[in-house]
Amino acid sequence: MLIIKDFMFNLLFSAVILVFGWWFSSVIGRWFQRAVNLSAHIDATVVPMLKSLIVWSIRIFTSIAVLSRFGVQTASIIAVLGAAGLAIGLALQGTLQNIAAGIMLLLLRPIRVGEYISLKTSEEGVIQEVGLFLTKIIQPDGIHLSLPNSMVWNSTITNFSRNTTRRVDIPVFLRYEDDIELAIQLIMDVVLSNKYLLKDPEPLVKVVDFRELAIVVNIRAWSNTTTYWDFRWCLYNEVWKVLRKNGFKSPIVVRELSN
Repeated sequence: MLIIKDFMFNLLFSAVILVFGWWFSSVIGRWFQRAVNLSAHIDATVVPMLKSLIVWSIRIFTSIAVLSRFGVQTASIIAVLGAAGLAIGLALQGTLQNIAAGIMLLLLRPIRVGEYISLKTSEEGVIQEVGLFLTKIIQPDGIHLSLPNSMVWNSTITNFSRNTTRRVDIPVFLRYEDDIELAIQLIMDVVLSNKYLLKDPEPLVKVVDFRELAIVVNIRAWSNTTTYWDFRWCLYNEVWKVLRKNGFKSPIVVRELSN
């Protein structure tokens, strides 16, 4: 009877430890996330993975403490965990690759939370989170995309947000009978008057190609990364308006059909 009472007491006490440990790990995880969010010196990219490591470390120690209440030796627990870890590692090689890739993404920092990236496999969007297994991306149309970390790590990453400035390249097609010098001057005036333009590097408007039906004039100008799309859209709109106002027309494809 005494043995049953001891067993029931250990069972009840172990349940309390387990519940408290799980609750405490969640509290510590939330506290850690709030604390690092208040700090300007910690990159938000590393927060999800560090939070997961802290939470699960507490839960593992809690589980070991519960098992020790029933007389299970710590050395035995470590041996069992080692054997189980080996078996799980062999069975879940892809999952471990994701963990390793996530660690490399955090160490080398090719991507960070809030940056707009594009992968060689055509996925693109704003980085929302780099977790222990998945990288979460918000696509331009608002769709949430979750990618395995190994897929991101093994892909060519184009980061559009890392540099503070970006170059805008816009081709303008003119007819061969048009006054090219006048067109270039009108386009340059539009570029120089734009509020998003960076004066250094100096903007360029040059003839870059001769096509079958048109001369190609290229606009090359720089803006801040945060205003890149505003700058690009403004140029498309204003260049077209000023050229049309001064009598320039778009090259029209004319094909003669013989009878």
